[in-house]
Amino acid sequence: MKPKKIVLAYSGGLDTSIILKWLIEKYQCPVVAYCADIGQEEDWEAVREKGLATGASEVIIRDLKEEFVRDFVFPALKGNAVYEGGYLLGTSLARPLIAKEQIKIAREVGADAVAHGATGKGNDQVRFELTYMALAPELKIIAPWREWEFKGREELIAFAEKHGIPVPVTKEKPYSIDANLFHTSYEGGILEDPWQEPPEDMFQMTVSPEEAPDQPEYLEIEFKEGVPVAVNGEEMGPVALLSFLNKKAGQHGVGRVDMVENRFVGIKSRGVYETPGGTVLHVAHRALEHLTMDREVMHLRDSLLPYFAQLIYYGFWYAPEMEAMRAFIDETQKNVTGVVRVKLYKGNVMVVGRKSPTSLYLKELATFEADTLYNQRDAEGFIKLQGLRLKIRALINQTKGGLL
Repeated sequence: MKPKKIVLAYSGGLDTSIILKWLIEKYQCPVVAYCADIGQEEDWEAVREKGLATGASEVIIRDLKEEFVRDFVFPALKGNAVYEGGYLLGTSLARPLIAKEQIKIAREVGADAVAHGATGKGNDQVRFELTYMALAPELKIIAPWREWEFKGREELIAFAEKHGIPVPVTKEKPYSIDANLFHTSYEGGILEDPWQEPPEDMFQMTVSPEEAPDQPEYLEIEFKEGVPVAVNGEEMGPVALLSFLNKKAGQHGVGRVDMVENRFVGIKSRGVYETPGGTVLHVAHRALEHLTMDREVMHLRDSLLPYFAQLIYYGFWYAPEMEAMRAFIDETQKNVTGVVRVKLYKGNVMVVGRKSPTSLYLKELATFEADTLYNQRDAEGFIKLQGLRLKIRALINQTKGGLL
């Protein structure tokens, strides 16, 4: 059924500008262009003017930075979410929030359809649409990259020129960039060769470790129940805290990752990421957990971490299994309170101190000196019981003539 009004997730770039005009032509209905400010640096007034000039019935810009860091970034860091050992999920975390606000706007303006600019090869189409389906199953979903007639970029540019949509006259960047307050990602173009080193002038949030200061810098990060609340004794809100750490860590070249990852749709993709402040928080949070979290609780939680990261990467933020996972993670974080001291130096973040009022570390037990709390003779029976099944197996093998 033909939609009556569409809300488009709009960035103001060439692709979503073409999508905006294409939607208007194809569906002959009003299209609201919606922009989410999650910390990317944009001239929002220029974006608004371009959207209206391209034909949007309205351009709505929402500041989502606080919600992004508080309700998406910090919960992911609280669960130590890292996809395939390297990616801290900056783009993956942003998409469900963008889609959630898009649904809210659709209801505010009386739209019955939502559209996005994600391609049919990537992960973002899944993240957007799983959120739409979870939160607003009544809305029609339009994915132009999977529907339109254009065969390649030349046809897109021809369409843009026909409709007066500005096409950059400078040479196109040799890679694709996605930025927000948590990270900047780069993929495509020259990065599609996994052997090709990323050009140094590509990076936006971090200096090269070779060019970082020759003197280290120390920071003290305070957490309450797994959530960062202060740096160097100064309490900060989520946006201010992450912004401060981005600046400090970026100055020391911290937070670069270059990896080949497995997309949800089955394609391997090379991604280069900068997550300076997030890297510092991840390392510091993990160190505080080592001090404050029960061993078996930690091991149980750690066994679920790849799945937690996978849920975020795949776009299942609003799935029931994610609700259960986050509830469990929150329970594990009740004692993760304290301060971690880190040293930033030449691309590295090193933990050099930690303290907590809920620490499970007892110097009296850990010491190599004489103590009265631990009887070392008790270890003999412990080891014998642990090794009993191994001993039985060896005896049976010997009886059968087996060899070790």
